[in-house]
Amino acid sequence: MGPIPELTQKTLTERGFRGFVPFRELPGSNVPTGHGIYVVIRTDTSPPSFLPASPAGRLKGRDPSVTADKLDDAWVNGATVVYIGKAAGRDGLNRRLADYCRHGNGLLAGHWGGRYIWQLVDSDALLVAWRSMTEDDAGEAEQDLIDEFKELHGALPFANIRNNARRAPQTDSNID
Repeated sequence: MGPIPELTQKTLTERGFRGFVPFRELPGSNVPTGHGIYVVIRTDTSPPSFLPASPAGRLKGRDPSVTADKLDDAWVNGATVVYIGKAAGRDGLNRRLADYCRHGNGLLAGHWGGRYIWQLVDSDALLVAWRSMTEDDAGEAEQDLIDEFKELHGALPFANIRNNARRAPQTDSNID
């Protein structure tokens, strides 16, 4: 087997992702109502600039802003994918992405994950793409894509703060 291809708009399209629209165009984009996974990509691979404060909405009184140092530490040079998420349970892709968009617009919404993207100066240029699937597959597919990203870059995507969808096998070093 050769090297894993970079996760780009082209390779994601080949895997069945659709959309690739800015958040502001989501309402007219016929986002499916069923389950699936989604990615946020930044096509500009130059180093980012960050806003000092996030314009995103607060959740339970918590400010979504983080320091520039924290954002710099999370940034993955050369990667176009900045967030990988899933829509499962009672929320389909359309609702989940609408919540994400509302959060970025400063409104109350149940989408705290991926909030780092809103502190990118060019967040309005980010593209969202999705792939429909059955509910049972969404969590597994999200984790598989995160694992692939980690194999490519040695880190989580920029706005994926935690990676707890799949538990690591127990080893002597992580047993209490």
